[in-house]
Amino acid sequence: MSRTTRASKVLNTVFAPAGRGREDPMNAWAKASAQVERDAGTQDREFADGLGVVISSIAAEPRLTPLGWTFVLGSIKDRYANRLRINRLLVEHPEIADEPIADPVFVLGLPRTATTLAHRVLAASPAHRGPLMWEMSHTGLEDAAVAAREIKKLNQGSQLVTGLFAPGLKHMHPSRAEHPEESMMLLPHGTFWSLLHGSVPAYRGWYARRSAEDLAGDYAYLKRGLQVLQHGRERKRWIVKYPGHLNDMAAIQEVFPDATFVWTHRDPATVLGSTCSLVETMWSMYQKDPDPTEVGQLVLDTMVTWVNTALESRLSMPPSAIVDVPYHRLSADPHTEVPRLYAAIGAKWTADDEAQLEQVLARPAGTRPHQYDMGRYGLHPDHVEESFASYLRLLNTFDVLDAKPQAEM
Repeated sequence: MSRTTRASKVLNTVFAPAGRGREDPMNAWAKASAQVERDAGTQDREFADGLGVVISSIAAEPRLTPLGWTFVLGSIKDRYANRLRINRLLVEHPEIADEPIADPVFVLGLPRTATTLAHRVLAASPAHRGPLMWEMSHTGLEDAAVAAREIKKLNQGSQLVTGLFAPGLKHMHPSRAEHPEESMMLLPHGTFWSLLHGSVPAYRGWYARRSAEDLAGDYAYLKRGLQVLQHGRERKRWIVKYPGHLNDMAAIQEVFPDATFVWTHRDPATVLGSTCSLVETMWSMYQKDPDPTEVGQLVLDTMVTWVNTALESRLSMPPSAIVDVPYHRLSADPHTEVPRLYAAIGAKWTADDEAQLEQVLARPAGTRPHQYDMGRYGLHPDHVEESFASYLRLLNTFDVLDAKPQAEM
């Protein structure tokens, strides 16, 4: 069944002239990035060149639509503008670089394993802070007027997307501009580009050839973004979340040596179909009728790489740096498990935290449980089990595989 909506088909006709820019993507990006630089009064060519690799790789996707090209070019322009904004603030306020990002928590794990739930309950504490969606899109110093403007703009954009182009998204990953969101929004590079837009083999090859120093540089930029957001505001413990941090634990520890990793766990055979469904929905905003089999292979390859890299990384880390959170325990008994999670990261669980827990756990209004079928994506349970053999051995120590399936939260 096609996930390309009727509205997308109509607008792709309207945007057909604009879509011709993909025929010469580097020229289109040269013009777009020059405009961003003129508006900012500065430039960062190394950063812009990296984004150019993203642009050219997405432009090569055979199913990319005119509307998808327009969305991609606009979002990458915004990411470059945010980079120049952060760079400018660091020049104007060099003391920002001295802001301590102390004891941050990185929530990670395969998608659909309750990373969002763990992030939500940890970030809800008055002593903690999760970077908000709008803050990572428009990173700056405290300004109420800017906050109101950016929140309104992003929420209107999200409503447009879920209303016209990807109606299933609000059930799979409900989000609001004023709520904590995934830190990939403050990273220049990562496998998220393929999970969001298409298989982009050229970009994935380029990304795989980058050095450990390059990867650490990405997280140094994330740190600078957090320092900007912290400057002039009350200092709180940062709670950062993105499933793909699994692949980067060593780089994160290099940049944030006192980081704690909260790793959520669930049987891959349970989560893979859900992840594929989410990825297919994301691709459908940019592509005409994404190929489910292509989605399945990319998701499987990406997830196996993430967990195998993470398993290797954890061997060199002290046990105290990693808190393992089985999905079924957190979802089945949050009133017991959330206080335990707080204790495990060295945080205080208060009566106020307990009082607001039900509100934090509540499913957003208007959403429904996510439905999916792994078979649609050409994936078989036996092949999944074989691919995740190393990870399954770890899961057995948490009794994850013996748990009854739970509804997604």
